[in-house]
Amino acid sequence: MNGLNRWVPRLIIATSVLHFVWAFVQPNAWDDIVRDGFAATVVDTDAPGYWNREASVWFLTAGALLLVLGTMTRLAVRLTGRIPAQVGWFLLATGVPLCAIYFPVTGSWALVVLGVLALIASYRAPAAAPEAASR
Repeated sequence: MNGLNRWVPRLIIATSVLHFVWAFVQPNAWDDIVRDGFAATVVDTDAPGYWNREASVWFLTAGALLLVLGTMTRLAVRLTGRIPAQVGWFLLATGVPLCAIYFPVTGSWALVVLGVLALIASYRAPAAAPEAASR
């Protein structure tokens, strides 16, 4: 297994953790969301504090989805010895539009970098036999 196959899943998971942390550290609205009872608390775009509520929810959601992608990528590497190309394409399909829309006020460029690294890793031959094949 080459270094990229080992590090890309770790970097995706680290990005997920950063999203979780930022969801609660940034100027957030979790107290408002909880006070209003969770259900439909981010639907009124004219409500005061709407943007803080929306950012809080989206950072938490993005963190969860990146955690899923990172842990599944790690499992795929353990089973096959390489990152599936789809991981890189998914990251690029998410990161490029976000960069085009929000850049430079977003960290979505990190998704583009991770996507490119994942594609590079996916097209390199595995350096060693995968763990699953040796069983």
